[in-house]
Amino acid sequence: MLLPEFYTQGSSPIISFELFPPKTEVGMDNLRNLLPELIALKPDFITVTYGAMGSTRERTLEIASILKNQFNIETACHLTCVGASHRELDEILKRIVSSNIRNIVALRGDSPKGEGKYFPPQDGYSHAHQLVKHIREFEKQQGLLPFGIAVAGYPEKHLEAINMEKDIENLKLKVEAGADVIITQLFFDNNFFFKFVDRVKAAGINKPIIPGLMPILSVKQINMITSMCGSSIPTKLQDELNSAINDDDKAQEIGIRQCINQTKQLMEGGVPGIHFYVLNKSTHIRKIMEALT
Repeated sequence: MLLPEFYTQGSSPIISFELFPPKTEVGMDNLRNLLPELIALKPDFITVTYGAMGSTRERTLEIASILKNQFNIETACHLTCVGASHRELDEILKRIVSSNIRNIVALRGDSPKGEGKYFPPQDGYSHAHQLVKHIREFEKQQGLLPFGIAVAGYPEKHLEAINMEKDIENLKLKVEAGADVIITQLFFDNNFFFKFVDRVKAAGINKPIIPGLMPILSVKQINMITSMCGSSIPTKLQDELNSAINDDDKAQEIGIRQCINQTKQLMEGGVPGIHFYVLNKSTHIRKIMEALT
């Protein structure tokens, strides 16, 4: 099933998970062992990320292929234009097709840590809307049925955007290029999401907007992630986390409670789905899923 079909044909809300490709063989073995536990939670589909500069693209495709072809669960490969020429993108797309995968999360991607501002490769792209357009042109050239394409949205604005208006203009370019679904960056205050949806719709964008939620596993982890992506932590939640700086078990309890409450409020608000960034672990997401049933 293509991504947009989940939100028109599936039951609502659609639940999806996101995994990342481990960098080591031990990590890959651990993830392979974890997959049955995650699949038992019955997500509607699972996406698999890239590393910086596409550094884990081989494992991205390997994991996505395992999910799709061994476990028969719909999956989406992340694809970024960072570090990839037009020809390389075509080769990656051919491999995605040969792996029986029909869904893509199309992103610009990030430069490696410490390299600062992103610069496109020669014969490459600077923006995600160019990548979406490339995918749609590839379909036509190859005589393929369309992919399902998701792109990113930013309830608190992309770090590099000068303001929210410009950020939504960039989002509109991605949709006009052929994106089907918008999955948001993580956030911890639902007011940001609902205001974002209103602004996106006011801009004439009429695509499913799926909130992306990341359960907190440790204070150090979430502080690092939010500093990199620009998402904010509400004062009340930050105060709770400050009491668990050196206690990951307590931080995880706080994170699970926060995520359950956030999810319930979003569902009451009529969202078409929830996309959980599960961080390649199962205990916390199992507790969250159990609380939602």
